[in-house]
Amino acid sequence: MHLVPNSEADSRRWWKEGTVYQIYPSSFKDSNGDGIGDIPGIISKLDYLNELGINIIWLSPHYKSPQVDMGYDISDYKDVHAPYGTLQDVKNLIDGCHKRNMKLIFDLVINHTSSEHPWFQESRKSKESAKRDWYIWRPAKYDDQGNRKPPCNWRSFFNGSAWQWDEQSQEYYLHLFATDQPDLNWENESVRQAIYDEAMKFWLDLGVDGFRVDTVNMYSKVLPFKDAPIEVSTDEFQPAQMLFCNGPRMHEFLTEMNDQVLSNYDTMMVGELASTPDPEHVLKYVGASAKQLDMVFQMDMIHLGFGPSYKYDFHPWTLIQLKDALTKWQQFIIDNDGWTTSFLENHDQARSISRFGSDDPLYRSVSGKMLATFLCTLTGTLFIYQGQEIGMINLPKSWPIEEYKDIESINYYNYIKRKTNADPAAVRLAFENIGKLARDHSRSPFQWDDTEHAGFTTGTPWMKVNDVYPEINAKAQECDQNSVLSFWKKAIKFRNTYKDYCVYGDFYLCDSKNTSTVTYIKAYKCNKILVVLNFTKDVQDFIIPAEVTGELELIFNNTESTDRESLLAFEARVYLVK
Repeated sequence: MHLVPNSEADSRRWWKEGTVYQIYPSSFKDSNGDGIGDIPGIISKLDYLNELGINIIWLSPHYKSPQVDMGYDISDYKDVHAPYGTLQDVKNLIDGCHKRNMKLIFDLVINHTSSEHPWFQESRKSKESAKRDWYIWRPAKYDDQGNRKPPCNWRSFFNGSAWQWDEQSQEYYLHLFATDQPDLNWENESVRQAIYDEAMKFWLDLGVDGFRVDTVNMYSKVLPFKDAPIEVSTDEFQPAQMLFCNGPRMHEFLTEMNDQVLSNYDTMMVGELASTPDPEHVLKYVGASAKQLDMVFQMDMIHLGFGPSYKYDFHPWTLIQLKDALTKWQQFIIDNDGWTTSFLENHDQARSISRFGSDDPLYRSVSGKMLATFLCTLTGTLFIYQGQEIGMINLPKSWPIEEYKDIESINYYNYIKRKTNADPAAVRLAFENIGKLARDHSRSPFQWDDTEHAGFTTGTPWMKVNDVYPEINAKAQECDQNSVLSFWKKAIKFRNTYKDYCVYGDFYLCDSKNTSTVTYIKAYKCNKILVVLNFTKDVQDFIIPAEVTGELELIFNNTESTDRESLLAFEARVYLVK
C-alpha cells in the first residue's frame, strides 16, 4: 500500500482545509416578512454558521433575475435581485464574513444569461444588431413537407428542444436550459471580456473570495452544430452532452480567464463539471499546474439512481456502485497536483438522509450522523448544504405536484403527461420519482424553530415549509448535545484536528464487495486511520480489514455502542491505527 502522498497534492491552502456552507438565498432566512429569504437574513445568521465551524460561505445566485430558474437566469451581473436586498446589503455581507475570518464565494453563471438581460434584448432586435453575435443564432431547417425545424436535434436539460424560435428576428437561438436562458457565444472575444469585467472583476474588487462556476465545461460547443446520436428512439430531441461539454476551446477559455482575471486575486474556484468521466481529463481542469480551476464537483455518487437518458427515470442503486464512484474520485488525485471535493448535497439534489440514509424517524438522526462522519473523513474540500447540518429530509410523499416549484420537476411531469396521454400509471411513476430526486427537496425553507413557518418568515413563505419542522429544527438541536447539529459541530472539529488524514490523506477502499458497509483507510505518510460505516438499518459484523495491522484506538463515533464485534444500524467509527 502506498503510504507517502505526493508533496504537491499536500500543499496547504485555505480553500483546501476550509468547510464550505452553501446558502440558497430565497430559502435561508427572511428578514422582512415578505416570504422570501434575503441578504440581511443571511447576515443575521453568520454567528450561527461561525459556531458550526464554517470557514467559507458559497452564496447561490443573488443577482438581478426574473427567477425563471431560481436566479440562474441573470438579467444584470452587477445588481442584486430586489427581494434579496441591495448592493450595500451584499457589501455588508462581505464585511460580516471577513470580520469573522470567513471567506465568501459567489455563483458564477456565465454559460447563459436571462432573456431579459440587456445584452440579449439588443441581440434579438435584428440580425444586424451590434450584439447579434453575443448569443448563438442559427437559421431554421425545413423538412420535406416545408415544416420549420430547429438547427439540430439537441435536447434541453429541461426537456424539449435546446433551440427556441424567435419570431422577432426570424432565427433560432440556443438555450441548453430554459427557453428564458439563452446561451452566450463564448467564441466572441467581446463577450468574454464583458463577462470578465461585469461578472467577475466587479465582485472580486468588492472583496469576494472566489466563485463556484456553474456549468463550467459548456462554454465551447462543437462547431458546426450537428445532430446528436439517437438515444431515445421515441423522442425528437436527444441528449447532446458529447457535443456541448468539454468542447475544443474549453481549456483555452479557462486559461485566458485565469491569465486576465484570477491570477490577480487570491481566489477559490470550484467548477460544476458535467459529463466528464475520465479522471485524466478532469486533471486538465484541476491540476495546479493547469491554472484553470482549483477543484470540481464530480457527480457520479450523487447521481446514483438517475436514469441514463432522463434523470427521473429512477432505478435502484447498490452500495457497490457508491463505492466505485467514491474510490474513483477520491483516488484520482494521488501522486499529482490535483484536488477534489467532498459533498452529498447541493441545490440541485434531493436530501442525502432520504437518499443515502433513512428518513424513518427511528433512523434519520443516526444515519445523518453516519453521513456526516463519511463526509468529514473524505479527502478534499468539504461542502455542506443549508439544512444538511440539522438533518433536513425530503418533502412529504403526501404533497401533491402543485407544491413543487422547480422548472425541472414541473417540465418533466408535464412531459410525461403529454407523452403518455396522461396515462395514470406513467404519471404516478413520474411523480413517485420526482418525490425521490427533485431539486425542490433541497429548496424548501430552512427550519429554524418550531414556530409557524419554522421561523423562516413572519409572512407567507414562497414555498411551503416541510411538515416535519416541529421535529427537525435548529433551535431544538442547538440545546441537544445528541442532535445532528451538535454532531456536525463535533465532526467538523474532528476533521480539523485530524486534517492530515481527513483532508490530505490518501484514500484506500477495503472490503470492496461488502453490500452493507463502507470501510476505508486514510493514509498520511506512514500513519493511518480506519473508517467503518454501516449504511443499513441492520446490525452488521465489524470486520477488521486485512490491510490493517496494529492496535486500533477509537477516536470518533456516532453511537454509544461498546460492542467491538458488530456495528449497530447506521453506526460510524473512526480508529487510529497504532
